[in-house]
Amino acid sequence: MVRHLLKISDFTKIEIEKIINKAIELKANPQDFTSALKGETLLMIFEKPSLRTRISFEVGMQQLGGHAIFYSIKDSPLGKKENIHDTAKAASRFVNIMAARLFKRHDMWDLAQYADVPVINMLDDFAHPCQMMGDFLTIKEKKGRLNNLKISYFGDAYNNVTYDLMRIAAIFGLELDVACPVGSEYTPEQVVLDEVSKISKETGAFVNIVHDAYNAARDSDVIYTDSWMSYGIPIDKEEERRIIFTPFQVNSQIMEAAKSDAIFMNCLPAKRGYEQTAEVIDGPQSIVFDQAENRLHSQKAIMLFLRDKF
Repeated sequence: MVRHLLKISDFTKIEIEKIINKAIELKANPQDFTSALKGETLLMIFEKPSLRTRISFEVGMQQLGGHAIFYSIKDSPLGKKENIHDTAKAASRFVNIMAARLFKRHDMWDLAQYADVPVINMLDDFAHPCQMMGDFLTIKEKKGRLNNLKISYFGDAYNNVTYDLMRIAAIFGLELDVACPVGSEYTPEQVVLDEVSKISKETGAFVNIVHDAYNAARDSDVIYTDSWMSYGIPIDKEEERRIIFTPFQVNSQIMEAAKSDAIFMNCLPAKRGYEQTAEVIDGPQSIVFDQAENRLHSQKAIMLFLRDKF
């Protein structure tokens, strides 16, 4: 059966750990894997732009001995000129892996449903599993473990990064405080809350939605934030959102409330003076560029895993 990665909970804890361990090996000894995907092709379908996602996948495939094709559907929307069923079926005849960065989760699900090769979700409005794999690789590097951790997230919780952060925290039995404004447009969807609750009952995780940033930061090992202006949010909403989210900005007071050895993460792009202050993101506790680099190594491991190469 063809496996896909559409959200981080498509993989078990054991599988996630296996992929992270392989990523550590790939990072340490890249020369040992230069022919791992020799002769294979990755099709990257982009509806939403990205710097880090495109570079990391394209470079990663090249380093594994394969070839990556970048295809923008900006001028030919997926499912319009040709339906998604036919796109998936036709592309499966040419390539070994597909990866897509799309606006809508249903388009991603349809692509995977009809593809005959593995599909990797590079981002949609419901999940960002590749980000989580890179993030947890980075946390393991910095903390030496993926258990007994408290993570605190600040800002916009109605987004894909938050959803998969909640899922993976639940899978690993961690404590996660999601600090966000009150209101359905700023908090996670009920379907995500229900999924995370179900996983947490099995693993003993504590995933909480809170509305007090300072209390959320207390005793945290990892402080995490994301953009207040995700793709698709109208620019005329920026000032309104700045006012609403400012109480959840990661600043020196938030970092001081966390553990003294807490690390700061942002999946980038970041705007200084918005979701975090410059002194935080450019400070000694920030690991955002290690986090960005690790997308390369973790995605290489994901591709190898989905191609049954380890």
